[in-house]
Amino acid sequence: MPDVAARNCERTWMPTSDVPDVSVVVIVYNDEERLPRAVRSLLDQTLNNLEVIIADDCSTDGTEGVARALEASDPRVRYVRLEQNSGGCSAPRNRGIEVARAPYVMFLDSDDELPRHACKSLLLVAEETGVDFVTGEVTRLFEETNTTGLWYPHLFTEKRVVNGIAERPEYFFDHLSTNKLYRTAFIRDNALTFPEGIHYEDQLFSAQAFSLAESFAVVPWSVYVWRLAPESVSISSSRHKIQNVADRIGVARLIDAWFEENGRAELRAEKDYKFLRHDFRLYLGDLPFRDLEWIAEFAEVVNPYLDEISDETFARLSREERICIHLLRTGRLEELQIAARQLGRPQLAPRFATDEGDVTYWGAVAPADEASRSELDISEWYLREQVLATGRIRHELTSVTMLGPVLRLEIHTYDPAGLIVEGTKASVKLAAHKKPLTVPLTLRPEGEGQYVSKAEIDLRKVPVGKAGVATRRHPVVALERDGAGRTDILLAKHDQPDFRATVTYHKFGIHHLRVKAEQKGAGRLEVTWQRSGFLKSLEPLGPYARKAKGKVGKVRKILVGNEGKATAYDAVSKLPRKRSLAVFEAMEGRGYADSPRYIYEELKRRNLPIDVVWAYSGDRSSFPEDVTLVKRGSFAYGRALARATFWVDSHNLPYLYRKPKGTRYLQTWHGQTFKAMGFDVPSLRGASEIEKERFRAAVGRWDALVCPSAEFEKTFVPAFEVSADLIRSGYPRNDVLVRWAEPEQQARAAEVREALNIPAGKKVLLYAPTFRDAARRTGQSVRVDLEALAPHLSDEWIIVVRTHPYDRFKIAPELGHFLRDGSSYADINDVMLASDAVLTDYSSLMFDYANTGRPILLYTDDYEAYKGGDRGTYYDLEEIAPGPMLTTTEDLAAAVRDLEGTQERHAQRYARFQEMFCSYETGHASKMVVDAFFEGGTHD
Repeated sequence: MPDVAARNCERTWMPTSDVPDVSVVVIVYNDEERLPRAVRSLLDQTLNNLEVIIADDCSTDGTEGVARALEASDPRVRYVRLEQNSGGCSAPRNRGIEVARAPYVMFLDSDDELPRHACKSLLLVAEETGVDFVTGEVTRLFEETNTTGLWYPHLFTEKRVVNGIAERPEYFFDHLSTNKLYRTAFIRDNALTFPEGIHYEDQLFSAQAFSLAESFAVVPWSVYVWRLAPESVSISSSRHKIQNVADRIGVARLIDAWFEENGRAELRAEKDYKFLRHDFRLYLGDLPFRDLEWIAEFAEVVNPYLDEISDETFARLSREERICIHLLRTGRLEELQIAARQLGRPQLAPRFATDEGDVTYWGAVAPADEASRSELDISEWYLREQVLATGRIRHELTSVTMLGPVLRLEIHTYDPAGLIVEGTKASVKLAAHKKPLTVPLTLRPEGEGQYVSKAEIDLRKVPVGKAGVATRRHPVVALERDGAGRTDILLAKHDQPDFRATVTYHKFGIHHLRVKAEQKGAGRLEVTWQRSGFLKSLEPLGPYARKAKGKVGKVRKILVGNEGKATAYDAVSKLPRKRSLAVFEAMEGRGYADSPRYIYEELKRRNLPIDVVWAYSGDRSSFPEDVTLVKRGSFAYGRALARATFWVDSHNLPYLYRKPKGTRYLQTWHGQTFKAMGFDVPSLRGASEIEKERFRAAVGRWDALVCPSAEFEKTFVPAFEVSADLIRSGYPRNDVLVRWAEPEQQARAAEVREALNIPAGKKVLLYAPTFRDAARRTGQSVRVDLEALAPHLSDEWIIVVRTHPYDRFKIAPELGHFLRDGSSYADINDVMLASDAVLTDYSSLMFDYANTGRPILLYTDDYEAYKGGDRGTYYDLEEIAPGPMLTTTEDLAAAVRDLEGTQERHAQRYARFQEMFCSYETGHASKMVVDAFFEGGTHD
């Protein structure tokens, strides 16, 4: 082994200085296999001038020989050996500090590694800032799955210098010693050493270092790779031992004592908060998998220390954590096991909740004492005011049995929020490959807010694909009502027995299956598939199969990609037109909406002899059942376009499809122009001539363009170099907004409000921000602090959030009482009709909404950045805004609370806005467009 290690680490190296820049202390004990990898990560650093100190805690295997071979292979490596084993990390690290020659020192464990630039990047920051130490991100590498995660990533979002821990006490959470580069003089001048004879020595050392440092720097990149091997049992992963709990409490007390002795007692509260949120929280999360005897011992160890922590510190915790701690301190251990499953899972309900006046409490009975009332108050969850998508519910398995490949489940559902009502459909879903197996559930009432159900899952019917699967999956319960739905985990009993089965899915598709209770997190039911036989023998060929698949994919792309589609389209387009065929498409196929919808409905009202085919790109649920659909981009889509006499579209049909002779193309466009468009956008203006010509050719296909206003003609038409006939009708989609007071629209609004579960008497504010060009699909368009807004408005208002299709946003469950998700409505007119006012920013929706005459509020805290962006705007919003431009939560809340006054103060501006941008809107645009385009003559 020594020869192998030396051979692996041979390199040519020239020292750059007699004194190294950085000393890295590598501690090792009985780790001859992994030590060379750790040392190699140091010798390969971009910082050459370093010293590697292997500090051996008196290993008894071949580690010494490996270390000496490494020392002989490179003059930068030194080996020191303790005379006797210390049983921990402290003594070898302290020995390394003693012999370190460099002005800076780092620490590395023999089973971990440093990223290649770690030493140099940290050294540069240390020299630039002059701080006592620099700390950086840690990458946790899970070797079993080869996946990674980051250590407290929110601490490492940007480079910064912190002038003492009191300035940023959250860095107490960064209690590792290995992700830091220290000034050696800082350690020696303060006599900083790792405490010997205790576990969790890092925590005391780091607390002392943070407290003593006049300043430290933070860098937002990974400087340490913490490898987590599945077979290893470290001190920190031995949480099932009561002694492990006692060790953590012990080091916490040592930190407290050190603070007291060194005049830093004011830091105790912040350290306690870190203790509760990190150290203690780890044990709380494990309680569902411990028996009551263990939990009782745990309580004996931790409760005396918890008694020393201030109420103010407990008050900073989440409600779920406070409930668990209260149950622990009051000896309600069985209930504690139940409550602990909710930690970090905001959609998981308690089994029971009790109302007393306006207050809701955790548990089946109201608390009897003041402390319990304070800690078990869950009114902030708004259980009774939630909707199906965001409320809390709980599904527990009461029985799991297996007969051959058939899994039999008995489920007890707890619904203290009353989310399940008549019409709610339930099912169990289990997916191993792509499409899940769905098994319907019948929920039978079993007391108030409780249901029982049974399901049989034939594991032979779960799709696994031709190649089979090697995977781990968790069945879920799905609930659906009125188009809204949710899926939730199935909680298994922690002592549930394991079940195994062998299933043959097809001739070669033999799999070994295992069903068990997951022993972490909430404790979900878990199903594992492992290939067997022939499929198992093919697993080593995976990389080659992927490579071959890639080559096949390239050929397929030629045949069925744009090239193949263009060839097929050109051939079909030579055939005669179908005089009655029209292809309609809205929002790039995303749904049955926008002006094409209302033109289509006008055609139906007139019973014109036109056969309409609608293009869709994904979800088809918004389309009426009687319409003919074709998938956007398919060969059938190209065939329909090639044969159609009419194209009707709201965006721009794919450039691939040249308009055949005899086809007429109606462009309705999807909104008026506030931000720059077409050739007014710098990216297109500066594009190649080929790109510009492609754009001109696409626009040149249009035969007619729907215009909503004279302003639209001034901006959009020249920006797109439009030569098509202009139909000055207003937008067909706006007809229902102009005529919002008619019974048909009122009924539609009422249906939407009911489907969104808007309580009687509450008003609806539609929040519809536009996307940001540089941050699509990030949710960054939602700039209003909705959590901060809730206390101001939730008593009277519900906010329906409808982001742009180019963005994504998910409502936090804790705001489900105040927010609704409007994204399920393909036609935004549905939620506009159901609203009492709109809140937007720079969205063209404001031009449409003005047709209702209802209040328009603008949240524009980033207006200067938006206006000065690459795209630019046609108007100064401050000059044309139909309502107030708001930049703070307080101003927004005030404007909504005094909505009538807000509207009055902006009445003149609103009227000017309508005159500018709604001048062609009459409420009869659909009729005018059909007259002009389908029944002859262009309306002018």
